[in-house]
Amino acid sequence: MTTPPPQGNLFAQGQQQPYGQPQGQAPHPPQGGFPQQAGQPGFPPQGAPVPPPTPAGRFSKKLLRVLGLIVVAVLIALGKWFFGQTDAETTSVGSCMHNEGTQASPDLKTVDCSSGDAQYKVVEKFDNTSDDSKCEAVQEATISYYQTGSSSHKVVLCLKEVE
Repeated sequence: MTTPPPQGNLFAQGQQQPYGQPQGQAPHPPQGGFPQQAGQPGFPPQGAPVPPPTPAGRFSKKLLRVLGLIVVAVLIALGKWFFGQTDAETTSVGSCMHNEGTQASPDLKTVDCSSGDAQYKVVEKFDNTSDDSKCEAVQEATISYYQTGSSSHKVVLCLKEVE
């Protein structure tokens, strides 16, 4: 069995360095590459203050603006939907209605049942449908009214005439 030849102490005086290595330096650069040197491009000069890191977890102004616009758009859409509802959609069973339109194109408005304007009383209400044949099963109903439009504005009212 043979042993490798001794490498020698690189820090000892009088010893010869490997070929191409000046005296007093290690034969290989340290791990991680060459040390940073101040004054060169990409490195701040020595003694220059280092800017603080950006705080993590804070929202940027742009993100807050985008979120604000989304919230406003949703509120506008909800407002249009809510205020765009007709009296036929918002009425309840037992309410009285008055037709401000024609028989061919009715426009029902909710009125007080004790007023002289009350023409019809709501005896049944079906939301999210335009099938007015459902009123045939309601005994008190003499007239059916249905409203169509967007899918969220469909309603059928089963009405009886106020005497």
